Amino acid sequence: MKPIQLPEPPSPTAARGTPDIFESGLHTIVRRAVIIGNGFPSSENHSIGLLRALGLSHNHLIYRVTRPKGGIDDWLQWLPLSLHQKFHYLFSLFRAFSSKSQYLPITSHPNGLSSILEADANHVVNLVRETYEKEGPLLVVASGRDTISIASSIKRLAADLVFVVQIQHPRSHLNRFDMVITPHHDYYPLTPEGQKQVPKFLRSWITPREPPDSHVVLTLGALHRIDFASLRSAAITWQDVFAHVPRPLLVVNIGGPTKNCPYGVDLAKELATSLLSVLGSCGSVRISFSERTPQKVSDIIVRELGNNPKVYVWDGQEPNPHVGHLAWADAFVVTADSVSMISEACSTGKPVYIMGADRCKWKFTEFHKSLRERGVVRPFTGSEDISENWSYPPLDDTAEAAKRVHEALAARGWKLKI
Repeated sequence: MKPIQLPEPPSPTAARGTPDIFESGLHTIVRRAVIIGNGFPSSENHSIGLLRALGLSHNHLIYRVTRPKGGIDDWLQWLPLSLHQKFHYLFSLFRAFSSKSQYLPITSHPNGLSSILEADANHVVNLVRETYEKEGPLLVVASGRDTISIASSIKRLAADLVFVVQIQHPRSHLNRFDMVITPHHDYYPLTPEGQKQVPKFLRSWITPREPPDSHVVLTLGALHRIDFASLRSAAITWQDVFAHVPRPLLVVNIGGPTKNCPYGVDLAKELATSLLSVLGSCGSVRISFSERTPQKVSDIIVRELGNNPKVYVWDGQEPNPHVGHLAWADAFVVTADSVSMISEACSTGKPVYIMGADRCKWKFTEFHKSLRERGVVRPFTGSEDISENWSYPPLDDTAEAAKRVHEALAARGWKLKI
């Protein structure tokens, strides 16, 4: 088996000539960014990945929108954030008075991330106004439903001082943002197939209702932090672990059921059977579960495969080998539920097999159909020869989105200072 070879990342050339500050003025140079996150790693990775592609990954702040959790709050996650927070405050008052306590309960940040700043539109606007003369304009990148109101408020209050990018479709009033970056399959409701699945009397309630305009950037998959440079770095970091692993190495990433990709023990059993069928063409297999993987699913996989000498099941303890897997794997099997996991695997240009796509519905069917039509993925059936090496142009959605941000800034007369 040939040693892993990854392309060298492009080497930036040193800028020469007149410094930017004199060439175009301080107030047209974007040198800083703010991320508005929602606490979910997959969503926040969209924003971090975009800033990495823009060269601003080391010059940004993270503000996080946090929903109250625990008790009745767990039943209110479907509400718009502002309404949920109002209900939480009223319930807190009620509990405080009913217990005759002089203190109101404090909601802590999830995962102990007290160092993350609480998202507040007025705070961000005041920050950019107070520092604009010295630091220039601000790039704001947000991702996820709960960040929409914060990001749009920042744009409304400081439109001339910020450039606001909303990742994932905000469903309505897209003109609240300077740019919207969203997967192409979010527009599935406008396709003939999508229209057939929605009764006519409900179509006016299903979003989006209009085709994308010029400030909407469509991607095939999700934005993420994986690129040639990160893969090359991961290959070096994980060399001692993977350099002597028998090849070909098959990496299996298992997510969890979702509303649009439901599955349970039936898929787990099918996956285990298929993996046992391809073991003969594998040198080794490494399996990882996500936080969403049901215990009953992981139990079946471990029971059927855990004692096989070719198989290693990651136990969830740090360090997480995910980027090492992306760098060193020869092929992937990924469950169909996670657009992010699939997009990362497809950014490597290596064979990617999908398990469970036939169980997906609504816009996820469009996503998987698009991947198959581009030759990026194949269904996992258990009859594959994992030593077969097939490839495709790696998905490069994050770099393409970054290019569109550069173009939009240039149209405004701004440019990034990396």
